[in-house]
Amino acid sequence: MHEEEIPGFGRCALTPVDPAAHAGLLHRWVTQPRARFWGMGDHSVEQVREVYAFVDGLSTHHAYLILLDGTPVGLFQTYQPAADPVGERYPVEPGDVGMHLLLSPPEGTPRGLAAAVGPALVRFLFRDPTRDRVVVEPDVRNGLALRRLEISGFIFGDEIDLPDKRARLAFLTRERFAARHGAPSSN
Repeated sequence: MHEEEIPGFGRCALTPVDPAAHAGLLHRWVTQPRARFWGMGDHSVEQVREVYAFVDGLSTHHAYLILLDGTPVGLFQTYQPAADPVGERYPVEPGDVGMHLLLSPPEGTPRGLAAAVGPALVRFLFRDPTRDRVVVEPDVRNGLALRRLEISGFIFGDEIDLPDKRARLAFLTRERFAARHGAPSSN
């Protein structure tokens, strides 16, 4: 579990996804039109549960609910690129860790949630001292995500073809993150 106070937003916490308990919530999020790049828009609740049950069974991939003061506001996934199709499309380096982020805050949440939560999520990843670089691969059509990544300090790499999308690689090193946000503590 990771918890951190985010000024203006409250206490941010990560808790592992429970596929059976959270399938309905996740289904509502991933089937919204704004989540079209998540690729699960036509999934049933049962299919969403099955996907996250599969992820839950992997030692290389993890899914977390993002909570603000106890209220679910998003889904955060991490993965080891060497154990994912993305790892077949670029030269994976020791210390690489992948992430996916889907925010779906309730009405009334202050604007700027992604910019506020993003650094907390990266700090969570860099708590592990063996992790040196965050890897993301948003759909090339997802202009909003690409702009957020650039603002957050990610450096863009190549476009790659994945089984379900044309993606743009982007990377954020521990050093680049520390220069912008201070050094993350490790456990």
